[in-house]
Amino acid sequence: MTGSATGLVLRARPLTETSLVLHWLTPEFGRMATVAKGARRPQSPFFGKVDLFYLADLSFHRSRRSDLHTLREVGLRETHPALRQNMDRLRLAAYATAFIEQATETETPLPGVYELLRDFLACLCRQPASPQLLFAFELKLLRELGLDPGQAETGLAAGTKKIAGILAEKEWETGLRLKLTGAQTTELGRFLQGFLGIHLNRVPKGRAAALAGAMDADIPAR
Repeated sequence: MTGSATGLVLRARPLTETSLVLHWLTPEFGRMATVAKGARRPQSPFFGKVDLFYLADLSFHRSRRSDLHTLREVGLRETHPALRQNMDRLRLAAYATAFIEQATETETPLPGVYELLRDFLACLCRQPASPQLLFAFELKLLRELGLDPGQAETGLAAGTKKIAGILAEKEWETGLRLKLTGAQTTELGRFLQGFLGIHLNRVPKGRAAALAGAMDADIPAR
């Protein structure tokens, strides 16, 4: 049985000397894994078309015995090169992947999560890393997952609460125009860390490094 989808590569790891296992996020099938046979060979039709955070159209042969399917064809759409040119951006993208992997089930349709990650990566390629971008992703994803912390009982200061609402509800660029004080960044960062720890049982891997890098990158703009 064959299938087709549009997906983002969340992870890529070697399977053999010539093949790769690719973990995708797609709207139709959610998170899924495929083996790209021979993808590491220069003459392979997959060579140069499958890597971390690449966006592509794919077709695959569905396995009847496992959740590792066989990749058949790939049509590359976008490589997001800016992510590989800046470590702070790459840390943010990697954290977003870890968050999604921890908070979702495999092979479950996730159209909203897919659209959110696609828009986040596109914004991250246009804008420098910043705490606002990390917080906006967390708040938007929590809302998509039905875990919206809301604004009434957060215990946040009034100004920080207003910022959180804008980051959760407005377009990415609107939130990025906000100027957070150091105190507001610390307050919102700690609140979200605690919320994630409680509702996801543990804070997704890479958050501390992603936030620290984003804060360092944002210092000149303050």
